[in-house]
Amino acid sequence: MAASATEAALLAKAKQGDRAAFSALLHPYRDRLFAVCVRTIGNRADAEDALQDAMIAIWQNLPKFRGEASISTWAFRIATNAALALVRKRREITVDDDAEFVFEGDGGPDFAEDHAVRDRVQQAISTLGEEFRVALVLREFGDYTYEQIAEYQGVPVQTVRSRLNRARKQLKEALLAQEL
Repeated sequence: MAASATEAALLAKAKQGDRAAFSALLHPYRDRLFAVCVRTIGNRADAEDALQDAMIAIWQNLPKFRGEASISTWAFRIATNAALALVRKRREITVDDDAEFVFEGDGGPDFAEDHAVRDRVQQAISTLGEEFRVALVLREFGDYTYEQIAEYQGVPVQTVRSRLNRARKQLKEALLAQEL
């Protein structure tokens, strides 16, 4: 309960314009917010732009936050929307085939192999349709529940289950096709 009380206090201060409280409020989620942006967009530089756009939107809209969802769920929704908006904007301009992937390892001897695997996974994720990619990214990298994904996508939970099942199957097929 102390964490939620602390979060509530930080939220109240942040709503009053306290930037330090805002930073402390979102700090625990920053890496996961960035991961959602990277995996949605497939490019680290664009993901940084999307995360910055999301943080600005969160700051500007914080006074409107009603607390009907947790602050993390709300922040993830804004970050995902910012990433998708950037994907749509970039798609109109150009399609970038040079997908980057965030590497969270220590840079040890397996770095090149791990990076290659992550590149293949990112490339396979990018082949998924938007509704499948978003559901998969939110579930696997954003730690959303099925219910949260359903609410975000505006579909029943069973549709989310179906999308995730199909997304995983398509992802596996895309990865297998890369090995040929």
